Amino acid sequence: MSVIADTAIVVLLLLGAAFALIGSWGLVRLPSTMERLHGPTKATTLGLGALLVASVVYFQARLGVWTAHELLISLFLFITAPISANMIAKVHLHRARSGAISEPDSIAGPPPRPGGEGDWATFEAPQRDTPASTANS
Repeated sequence: MSVIADTAIVVLLLLGAAFALIGSWGLVRLPSTMERLHGPTKATTLGLGALLVASVVYFQARLGVWTAHELLISLFLFITAPISANMIAKVHLHRARSGAISEPDSIAGPPPRPGGEGDWATFEAPQRDTPASTANS
């Protein structure tokens, strides 16, 4: 292999490992669920992407073949990680607003309450005797 390919592989591996380590550390160390979402969805996704690109460069430089496996894994990861994080965040906000859970104080502060300025789009408990509250009765 050439020196340029070796250097690119080493840089991508170190970058990917650093991002994966930082993302995993954030998942373990951050205090609230909303903050813990950023570790695996941002940093770890970038880290795995860099590791997969390093694998593509390695197999191209070593064997002279292009592999699509890594690209398909990256595509699947980049599509599913934001969607799953969004769903986890929506459920967390719904449960926090309904009082089903309590979280430790977060670095970012509490989420905004319904009816306030900058209200978030999330599920709210239906009011009594409204069509939404009697639809499933």
